[in-house]
Amino acid sequence: MASETEVIKKIQYDLRGPGGDWETTYEDVLGETHLVFKNRHRSIREMFNANIAKWSSREFLVLEQTRITYEEFRLRVESTAFRMQTQCGINQGDRVAILAANSPEWVISFFAATHLGAIVSALNGWWTETEIRHAIELTDPSLIIGDSRRLARAGLVLENFEVIDFDQNSLFFEASGDEPEYPSLKEDDPALILFTSGTTGKSKGALLSHRSLIGFVDGTIHNAYEKKLIALTLLDIDISSLPNDQEIILATSPLFHISGLPAGVLMNMTNGAKLIFRKGRFDPGDVLRLIEEEKVTNWVAIGDMGPRVMSHPEFASRDTTSLARVSSGGAHLSKHMQDLISEHFPQAAHSIGQGYGSSESCGVITSIGGQEFKDNPDSAGSPCLGYEIEIRDSTDNPLREGEEGEIHVRSAYSMLRYWGNDDATNETLKTGRWLAMGDIGKIMDGKLYINSRARDMIIRSGENIYPVEIEHRLESHPFIHEAAVVGVDDEEKGQVPKAIIVLSEKGHFDAHTFSEWCSETLARYKVPEIWEQRASPLPRTASGKVIKGALTGDRELSGFND
Repeated sequence: MASETEVIKKIQYDLRGPGGDWETTYEDVLGETHLVFKNRHRSIREMFNANIAKWSSREFLVLEQTRITYEEFRLRVESTAFRMQTQCGINQGDRVAILAANSPEWVISFFAATHLGAIVSALNGWWTETEIRHAIELTDPSLIIGDSRRLARAGLVLENFEVIDFDQNSLFFEASGDEPEYPSLKEDDPALILFTSGTTGKSKGALLSHRSLIGFVDGTIHNAYEKKLIALTLLDIDISSLPNDQEIILATSPLFHISGLPAGVLMNMTNGAKLIFRKGRFDPGDVLRLIEEEKVTNWVAIGDMGPRVMSHPEFASRDTTSLARVSSGGAHLSKHMQDLISEHFPQAAHSIGQGYGSSESCGVITSIGGQEFKDNPDSAGSPCLGYEIEIRDSTDNPLREGEEGEIHVRSAYSMLRYWGNDDATNETLKTGRWLAMGDIGKIMDGKLYINSRARDMIIRSGENIYPVEIEHRLESHPFIHEAAVVGVDDEEKGQVPKAIIVLSEKGHFDAHTFSEWCSETLARYKVPEIWEQRASPLPRTASGKVIKGALTGDRELSGFND
């Protein structure tokens, strides 16, 4: 009988080796040799056409009463591309900015623009006028598409640009039967500008290619399929015998984020899934309603979405048994949160997982889930196929296993550059197109462990303190709903940790009790010396990361999250 290791190696060879569905090869990409999938699509348009042909009769996008099949979606995209080309003069290389809430029109606009070889600038729908102005002036779009509410927020900056309002010009996105003249597209042509979350300053625009986005899709699907196949084979279950029902995705991640468009739309389109959108601010009660009514099977809960849904008064009365997979993005999923999800969604407990990546890397660099995640709750997982990881010191020298330093990543799918910011590009993209992630971590037994962002690190009397470690401990306390830890200047110690907390409904504030709670598992120098209680939720980016600059007064906070 073959050993578990032998079984795994055989499956990997059958999938990745010559003739396999996921055959890999080495190719030159932008002057560097990278591992890539041999049988891949060469443009988003090519990938789009293949998936539409495969899933044409299935429902694809749902928003309230609007329900669009894959074939209906194709017709709308082609007609919208025609109007972009003939009415707006959009050509290859032009920028098309999208400023809107999640909607079918957002997705239609993306595909229509990239079909023409244009570059989509995905503007954050939660931004203030100042932030919108910065992004528009940086990218200089030939066309801006959005909904009335967010376009109004942009103010006078739109006066010098051509603008299409979803709410005022819905016919622009309807099917007409017209098709544009399509240009030829190359893999490394730019396709999308995704803006960094901007937790520490002005957002930067990561320029991603067609190859980047297709690689994200292929890599993520391969990783999930291979892990599933290995698990079922070890259990002596034939994967072909399992039902192949359509997955139903609750798409609460904003489309302007890496977890929204690439992960939420492109990947699930390839799988023939149905995407459920919703309008307005995040509403846990409405999320529970949609899970029940639409029989949602998959949900990525970023930031505090999960706790808000699980603590909602209607949770017990809603049927959530269809939910077979719950995953997390934006911030590390603590052991406490894993246990909480398992308790509330027992049918999804086996599939709880998370991935590590960024807009700049355009991909899931590492991933972990299931029993492996339960056994290694502090780990971000093992590298996904096609990704190399190095841990480096402050002088850019690689470190040994177990040593902490800055995480560096290399793949064929990393961003081309930051749009209009050569200095930032040179700081982030190193020799050999190694991407400096800005996170501190280490490699142990082939798995990545992330401590904190380098810029978040607190140095107290010469001791390095990583806030994420303290935050996870605080959020495991039954009285604490949210926690953030920042450094505060101290004349004697350099910096000391300050905890900013939001209490749960049953909680009461007691700094001494919380300090003792931290001291049970953390060294004394890590225990917060300053405490602050807040009544309102902590400010977060679209990816669910706490905006610490807003907590310390170093960053203006956007006033919208709808």
